[in-house]
Amino acid sequence: MATLLASLCGVLLAGGLVLVVAGFHTPPAASGPSSTGLWTSLVDSRPGRAVRRRWWQLLLAVVVGVVAASMTGWALLAILVPVVGYGLPLVLSAPPHRDLALLEALDRWVRTLASLLPTGRSISDAVRVGVRQAPALIAPDLRLLVARLDDRWTIEQALFALADELDSADADAVLAALALAAQRGGTGASTTLAALADNIQDRLRALREIETERAKPRFVVRQVTVITAVVLALALAFGGSFFAPYGTDLGQVLLLTLVTAYLGSLLLLRRMTLPRPRQRILARRPVPVPAEASPPGPRRTR
Repeated sequence: MATLLASLCGVLLAGGLVLVVAGFHTPPAASGPSSTGLWTSLVDSRPGRAVRRRWWQLLLAVVVGVVAASMTGWALLAILVPVVGYGLPLVLSAPPHRDLALLEALDRWVRTLASLLPTGRSISDAVRVGVRQAPALIAPDLRLLVARLDDRWTIEQALFALADELDSADADAVLAALALAAQRGGTGASTTLAALADNIQDRLRALREIETERAKPRFVVRQVTVITAVVLALALAFGGSFFAPYGTDLGQVLLLTLVTAYLGSLLLLRRMTLPRPRQRILARRPVPVPAEASPPGPRRTR
């Protein structure tokens, strides 16, 4: 009875601490007159759902860790189980592929420009009109590009500044082709953009195939990890005498070493499956400052 009450108190205390910390890290609610906007910003929005899911995972892991520590008498489980339970989904999840998403957005943008150029517009005018249909990923950068063009930047300067902000080898290839077409006065720009769109499609097809091959080892490791965790949990619950040596001080150190080594191997595997950064073809250029915008220097008096 005393063990059960201690476990219950530990679970309540740990859960309360997690909820308090989660309350401080909850995304702020969007200001609005109705409760529907608050519910949408906190619950229905993707960042709100992701934050809430992570905190519920941590809360569940803390509860399981406290219960396991009280049942086995291993104080290390109160820390080890939350770390493993919260960290494993992050380590085994597919990493975000920025190059693939950026290339898809650039493909849509290039095809929009290619459809606007045959109407007699220049590349600068096509960029201004095409910003209305810009993909969400690069829409802020394209709006900044249009603002620079309106601020009397040349099309080459604005495109090179956009390349520095996107910081991608694929974006450099697209923007360099647009800059060359703009230097020729738009001659053959439609043909250039059509060929560029075809090249982007080939690059997208290759990236998707590479991402599919990289996902296979992650899927196998995820299955092995889940099976291993379930088997160890069942063995610990129904065959505790087999794990009795881990209850000693040396056994706790050994357990911590084994779990750390396994998590380290998963981190190494995740790092191996990450795409390698490609060398850019456009070097970073200083942002031009208009002469009238620069403040006059102080005069020296003798």
